[in-house]
Amino acid sequence: MPEVLKAPLVVEFPFTRSLGPVQSAFLTGLRERVVLGVRTSDGRTLVPPVEYDPVTAEEIRDLVEVAPTGTVTTWAWNHAPRRDQPLDTPFAWALIRLDGADTALLHALDAPGPDAVHTGMRVRVRWAGERTGAITDIACFEPYDDGDDGRPAEPTSHTGEFQDPVTGIVARARLDYTYSPGRAQTAYINALADRRNVGERCPSCRKVYVPPRGACPTCGVATSEQVEVGPRGTVTTFCIVNIKAKNLDIEVPYVYAHIALDGADLALHGRIGGIPYDQVRMGLRVEPVWTEGARYPDHYRPTGEPDADYDTYKELV
Repeated sequence: MPEVLKAPLVVEFPFTRSLGPVQSAFLTGLRERVVLGVRTSDGRTLVPPVEYDPVTAEEIRDLVEVAPTGTVTTWAWNHAPRRDQPLDTPFAWALIRLDGADTALLHALDAPGPDAVHTGMRVRVRWAGERTGAITDIACFEPYDDGDDGRPAEPTSHTGEFQDPVTGIVARARLDYTYSPGRAQTAYINALADRRNVGERCPSCRKVYVPPRGACPTCGVATSEQVEVGPRGTVTTFCIVNIKAKNLDIEVPYVYAHIALDGADLALHGRIGGIPYDQVRMGLRVEPVWTEGARYPDHYRPTGEPDADYDTYKELV
């Protein structure tokens, strides 16, 4: 059996959000080394603050300042930090109830080892050297021996007003993983390197699927019989793309289409070129265009043949 392909993949996108008055004050406060919470109508102090009471759902705006010291309520040891985590050496993730707060804040606790961490230990904020108005302005927490009985300090009222308030943030969501296409699609990808399209036929319904999935999506039985299809095909449906994608060197507008290759019972995706975008149509006959050294077609172009009759591809729309 040929070796099954696998490759590291990264899915990443920036999530941009605006901040309401409470979150704006909280993040701007961190930039100024001030930790703010919000007081509810029944006297609870929530840190980190929220704009609506999680119990009553009423709007809350009564900002208060709490201490940068607190108590660990629970924790878990992180023996192998990952990329972009607060510390690059082993540390504890801890829920920390700051003095004056009634809820706990999740953050990193810098400690020499798990034996040095315990519930109830006293800690304090270690501020980042450069602060921009983000939760990372708290670099981490560190053990703190304050020598008192640990009674929480009373929160003090705060206006939440600062110069140059933070009004929005960009959070980058990212997922790193290893993807394997499996046996069937590995064979398909390897065939593409030889400029061939290879699908698999269902032993029950006899349909040919390209790209192959290893099983028939209709009958649910395994497939293994390889069938070469194409290279020409028919546009079954399409869309016009008007927004330029990042890191994709294709000028807009362009057309992306479902293409039913000759002999296949499943349409695949492909870009249409060699024709003005407003002349692309259902039934257009196309063929692949390869670039030197490419493992897959760069795009599909018209063959010059008459358009296919709708009845020949209507089941694949």
